[in-house]
Order: sequence, then structure tokens, then C-alpha cells
Amino acid sequence: MASIVLTNVDKIYAGGVKAVNGLNLEIKDGEFMVLVGPSGCGKSTALRMIAGLEDISGGEISIGEKVVNHLPPKDRDIAMVFQNYALYPHMTVEENLAFGLKLRKMPKPEIQKRVGEAAKMLGLETYLKRKPAALSGGQRQRVAMGRAIVREPQAFLMDEPLSNLDAKLRVSMRASLNTLHERLGVTTVYVTHDQVEAMTLGDRVCVLRDGILQQVDTPQNLFDKPLNLFVAGFMGSPAMNFATAELVRDGGAAVSFADIKLPIPDSTFSDKPGLDKYIGKKIILGIRPSDFEDAGSAGANANGWATLPVKAEVTEELGSEINVLFLIDAPPVEHKDTVAAADTGDDDESALPLVGDKSLWTARVNARSHVRPGQNIDLVLDTHNLHFFDPESGLAIGHPSNL
Repeated sequence: MASIVLTNVDKIYAGGVKAVNGLNLEIKDGEFMVLVGPSGCGKSTALRMIAGLEDISGGEISIGEKVVNHLPPKDRDIAMVFQNYALYPHMTVEENLAFGLKLRKMPKPEIQKRVGEAAKMLGLETYLKRKPAALSGGQRQRVAMGRAIVREPQAFLMDEPLSNLDAKLRVSMRASLNTLHERLGVTTVYVTHDQVEAMTLGDRVCVLRDGILQQVDTPQNLFDKPLNLFVAGFMGSPAMNFATAELVRDGGAAVSFADIKLPIPDSTFSDKPGLDKYIGKKIILGIRPSDFEDAGSAGANANGWATLPVKAEVTEELGSEINVLFLIDAPPVEHKDTVAAADTGDDDESALPLVGDKSLWTARVNARSHVRPGQNIDLVLDTHNLHFFDPESGLAIGHPSNL
């Protein structure tokens, strides 16, 4: 096992295209680090540079305190798991698992021992004599994982290994990956564009945009304390709601937008140093869908929360909760950071038609709400959880890293 350290790493392609720009990242020994970001943000390039499959244009990469800039992939003691499994179709599962070890001239008893342990760990014991064509997608991916595990490398590098699987299988494979990492404790770098995958798998998550590191933190901190508008808009599903608003002091402090005025608790000003300097000025307000609740089903928990009467335009029933999509009388925020965060390449609610100069917001409420499209609903909101961003820089106001 080993730590992986990237110091001022650049990757410049022909024509001066900078895929990775001055990346500084320390992945601790035994850590599960997820690289996440929209398509083309440089995450796969960064992974391939760690693996030695791409030359670096500048900076330094070390694995286990050994600089590997000029080492070929085979000498870096890493194992890669790809999106497309890359299994040998003419070999059985057992032969696929053993192939890399045979190339290294490992003794037969040791090969059998490692293959047996990996097969048991991954539930592949009954499939050892089958060929890949006779396996499901999830089983093939487990064989690909097994081939990496038998190597007992210093680090695993995984490039979107679950993206070819259907949704239900992806969830169970995520759980398997978590269990595997707990058991093996091997340093793992995992690339995905799916921020739900990033949140559920990573000890820490590194958010990239246009080759530049935006924020590295625990999944919960990225969700609760995003550093800027881009991270706030990219992390979390459904995405954060944004509006251009004004901070006002009218008796108590409040944030005013459209025809809505939300009170700001005094504690927010001590939690977010510098926010008071924006009184009387425009800011960008951010509210997570999960910070709303239906007033009717919130009960006593909602004492002191702000109330927002809205009309449900669309409802998405998810069994345990309901996404309520509603309009607010304010134009959508068109900041370069929010536009980039919404461009995930997937069809999501941002593609829904907007009415005039209004924004479509989402509230996630308890399924007990039973709200239906066209109904009026009183939403309550815990105003302790409001997010505030500088409209020029896009930085979160009061975030410790921005002070």
C-alpha cells in the first residue's frame, strides 16, 4: 500500500489544450479517493497519468514516496480496472484471474491461492470454469476487479468501472466496492462523472473542472460547505436551487428575491464571517432541495422555519420521498459556474421548459405529503442551511478557505 502525491501536475496536448492544470493532490495510504467532474474536466487524464498511460507535461507524481514520472506502467505496482472489463474472451474466469500472475512467473501454488481467495471474496467460485460470454455484466465486472485484486498492488486505479451496468446493479456493485475496500484497505483512486457514486464511495472526493481542482473534501463537507457555485451546483441530486437575491436588514436580517423574503438567523452571520458586508447588496442564494419540507407533514420539527407557499408544477414520486418542481418569479441565475455545473451531459430537470422569466426549483419532501401536480403547497425551510455566493467570483461567502 502507498500514498499517491501529485505536485503541480500539468497535461498539455498538441495545440496547447490544457487537460490538467497545476493539479496538487495528496491521496493518503489506504484512502478511497474519488475524482469527479463533468465530461472533459481532466479526471480520466489525471488517472491515466498516475498509471503511466499518459506522459505528464509538468510537475511530479510519486507513489509510495517514489517519483514515478518516467517509470513505465508495469513498474508502478498499480492495478487498473476499466469501464469495458477488458477480459480475454477465449479464457475461463480462472484463467483471466491468473493471467497476470503467470506473466510474472509466479509459482503455481501461489497463483492458485490468490485466485481462490479473490474468487471467494467476489462470489465467483461457481463461475471459475465459465468464459466471459456466459457471464452477466456484473459478473464480468467482478472478474475484472478480481484480476486487479490478485496482483496485490500498492494501489487500485478505477476508471468509471460501473458505468456499463444497469442502475440496480450499480447500487449493489457500489456496496461491494465499499466492502472490498474495507477488507483490503488498498489505496484506491476512482474516476466517475456520477456525483451520487462519488458521494457514496469516497473517503474524500476531488472535484475537477476544466483541468483545475475546485475542492477536495469529505462527501458531507462538499454537500454542506461547497467552496464555490460550481461545486454547490454539481454535488447533490437534485441540484441546488439558485436565485439572485438581495441581503436586507429590515428589523432583522433577511434575504429578498422574487416576491419572497426569508429571515436569516443571527447565528448565520457568526458562522459565515464577512456576510454582513453584503447587506444592501446582491448575492446569489443557494438552497438544497432536501432543506425543504411540506408544512403539513413536517409537524413540530418545523417550528421557527420560514414558510414558502408554492404551486406544484411537476411531482416526481420516488417512494420514500417526492420531488416537487415549482416556479419562482425570478429569472434563472446565468453565472458561468452554475451553467458549467448543470452541464453534466445527462438529461435532467434543467431541460424542462421555463415559463417566461421564471426559474424552476425543486423541493424534496416526505412521501407523506401526497402532493400532486397543480396543487398549492406550503413548503417550510430551515433558514440555518442557506448558502450565499459572491455574484462576481462565485465563491461561497464565509467559507473558511475563502477568508
